[in-house]
Amino acid sequence: MKLRKSKKVIELVRLRRKTLPRTGCRKLHHYLQRDFERASIKAGRDRLFNILRAENMLVKPKKASCRTTNSYHHFHKYNNLIKDFTPIKINQVWATDITYIRTVNGFCYLALVTDVFSRKIIGYDISDSLELLGSLRALKKTLYKAEVSELIHHSYRGVQYCSHQYTGELIRRNIKISMTEGNHCYVNAIAERVNGILKDEFYLDQTFYSKEHSQKAVKSAIKLYNNERLHLSLDYKTPNMVYQFSQN
Repeated sequence: MKLRKSKKVIELVRLRRKTLPRTGCRKLHHYLQRDFERASIKAGRDRLFNILRAENMLVKPKKASCRTTNSYHHFHKYNNLIKDFTPIKINQVWATDITYIRTVNGFCYLALVTDVFSRKIIGYDISDSLELLGSLRALKKTLYKAEVSELIHHSYRGVQYCSHQYTGELIRRNIKISMTEGNHCYVNAIAERVNGILKDEFYLDQTFYSKEHSQKAVKSAIKLYNNERLHLSLDYKTPNMVYQFSQN
């Protein structure tokens, strides 16, 4: 009986991981509660952990890496406005960042805009260059969809975000500009965390065979991240659940 139920647990885990392949034990336990009840399985988190360990199905963490930002430029660098600030609603603070997507022909660059309160990725753009246009397109696409007032835009001190064209767009829309106080990756923790999740859990760290291939993978990853991935910091809710609820 115990062996049969353990096999059923493994079957349910594999089914769940078809959508979210790197879901860890704690979130799996939350996801599968109703499935366990329907199958008359009593499995606490410790038992689930032991079953996964016995089957070599525990998720092994990948080594984190920090990318560098070119902040050695003549543009004005703004102060950090969110150092001791915690947002209490959506569209109060946006965190922005750029990360590399590898292809067989080189790199593409993914510019992301994340709502800090809900952790939802609310805008993005993929470009062939690390120059300004990708970040600016991501910003404009996000602003086109969102209604904002008293918004703080937080970013690294990279040349893309400090450029006159980018900051001018923010100033024109009465958006407050906030920037990190240094180049270390953890001073923009939310943006860095989102980058890590997309690469670690949704395999955007692989090498794609073309820009078009990477675009499809990014679109799918962001959709799953926003709508399927539970966050402990959101009390086991998805970013889109929190964002949509906050709009009502």
